[in-house]
Amino acid sequence: MRQAIRCLSPVFDCREQFQTVPYFEMMCYTTPFLLEISAMPKKLNKRSSVITEGPSRAPARAMLKSMGLTDQDLERPIVGVANTWIETTPCNFHLRRLAEKVKQGIRDAGGTPQEFNTIAISDGITMGTEGMKTSLVSREVVADSIELVGRGHYFDAIIAISGCDKTIPGTVMALCRLDVPGLMIYGGSIAPGIFQGANVTIQDVFEGVGKYAAGKFSSAQLKNLEDVACPAAGACGGQFTANTMSTAFAAMGISPMGTNDIPAMDPKKDIACYEAGKLVMELLKRDLRPSEIINRASIENAIAAVCATGGSTNSVLHLLAIAHEVGVKLSIDDFDQISSKTPLIGDLKPGGRFVANDLYAAGGVKLVLKRLLDAKILKGNAITVTTRTIGEEVSDAKETPHQKVVRPISNPLKSTGGLVILKGNLAPEGCVLKVAGEHRTSHTGPARVFDCEEDAFDAVKARKIKAGDVVVIRYEGPKGGPGMREMLGVTAALVGEGLGELVALLTDGRFSGATHGLMAGHIAPEAANGGPIAALREGDTITFDIPKRKLDVALSKSEIAKRLKHFKPPKPRYTSGVMAKYAKLVSSASKGAVTG
Repeated sequence: MRQAIRCLSPVFDCREQFQTVPYFEMMCYTTPFLLEISAMPKKLNKRSSVITEGPSRAPARAMLKSMGLTDQDLERPIVGVANTWIETTPCNFHLRRLAEKVKQGIRDAGGTPQEFNTIAISDGITMGTEGMKTSLVSREVVADSIELVGRGHYFDAIIAISGCDKTIPGTVMALCRLDVPGLMIYGGSIAPGIFQGANVTIQDVFEGVGKYAAGKFSSAQLKNLEDVACPAAGACGGQFTANTMSTAFAAMGISPMGTNDIPAMDPKKDIACYEAGKLVMELLKRDLRPSEIINRASIENAIAAVCATGGSTNSVLHLLAIAHEVGVKLSIDDFDQISSKTPLIGDLKPGGRFVANDLYAAGGVKLVLKRLLDAKILKGNAITVTTRTIGEEVSDAKETPHQKVVRPISNPLKSTGGLVILKGNLAPEGCVLKVAGEHRTSHTGPARVFDCEEDAFDAVKARKIKAGDVVVIRYEGPKGGPGMREMLGVTAALVGEGLGELVALLTDGRFSGATHGLMAGHIAPEAANGGPIAALREGDTITFDIPKRKLDVALSKSEIAKRLKHFKPPKPRYTSGVMAKYAKLVSSASKGAVTG
């Protein structure tokens, strides 16, 4: 058993080295504390020596030397740099630059970096197409591929660089499986675009499509918005899924506090990545592993951070998956319990006014967590990758004077958090609803039933959805899709047409973090598994009741059973390849849609 780690005193202050970088006044974590460790590992390259040491490993060394590595390089600890760089999405487009900074930090701290790549799927680009079904599947592929390379090459430590939505939880899932010293660093948020004098994000473009369909936007206006909404690299700018999971993993302690907040193209991001490379070597020296950081307390901190900032409903899937990886018992009901005692204090898009870069300028995630710590919601004793507790990390949070992004606990946007879990005869295993920015507490209306997203979107474009309707999109769940597509195209079009506050929507699929309105996702059991959503017919009366946490259809138990008696699951959309494999293995959304 590893000996306890005890913090003694600061050993170095990096402010002097970076006097021109104010960011480092709140981020000097490379070697923040001298640790008294009675059982310090003596051989830091113990794992990689399986590959690099001894006469029998001469062939391996010969191949490594062909890539420019020297004997001295191979005597050092070898650190895997898992990069999710790809040219298919702006979220990850800049990660090659950041990986070079990470690798230099590792080298300067005495390690030998080995970079390897994995995949990413852009939710925003594939949205509304069959390709969107690959997005959630990619989370498993990201985790599996990093795990495979890590196991195959015996890295002594790993640092993962993430960007787009599913790469963030996918990288952390892999860190949990490998359980060698490591951390995750997020590539950062895109800058907002400027349209008609106001900040805009990709959310505005999706809603612009609805405005165009409703005759509220000209084709020239839509084109102008399209041209300016995404000015450079970085992940989607609101508190959508990428920034939500970035926030969650900072609160969980698997990312160094303050690093994820820095915008993608800010020069300070390069410095933070260099320092993260040095930090992973410190983790190796201390043998501090993900299993010691990610536990029930840190997962609850992550959930509280999501709820306090009005984060994405996708966080439920991803945090359930993380809990599964580390063996922590977590249920969908835990999210509702934590949300019920966590005030919504982040005024962030899509439900609020500001973007991620505004949060960074206001004081960052650290400020949000300091509010939660003071309110005794944050579990301050949870350890982080800096070797300090989360309470210590946020204790010196600095609030920008007159900022309006993060509200005081005494004056929240809502007294409870941005997520609720509904159950009822339509969702016996539960479903997820984001209430940040939503003022309605109930809705009753007739079901408009669609068996795929495309049919629903066509109905919206044709102006066939009316005020009061409840749009139902089914057979889009983890198995039925397969892949549980996001419905931003439909939800944003409804908002763009002016129906966002007048209709409701439910689906066994997912929602983008940019979705807002009375929209319930992750309905479980899903239609493909014979869940009650499969029994719905056009015109059935559906009721959302948020105070009672209920989602019901006005049908008796016997009538639902009668309708389902002759239910036959649809033929699989894919009969071979990764999509078919996923459909056979994937669990319910209420369990995180995991495959193992």
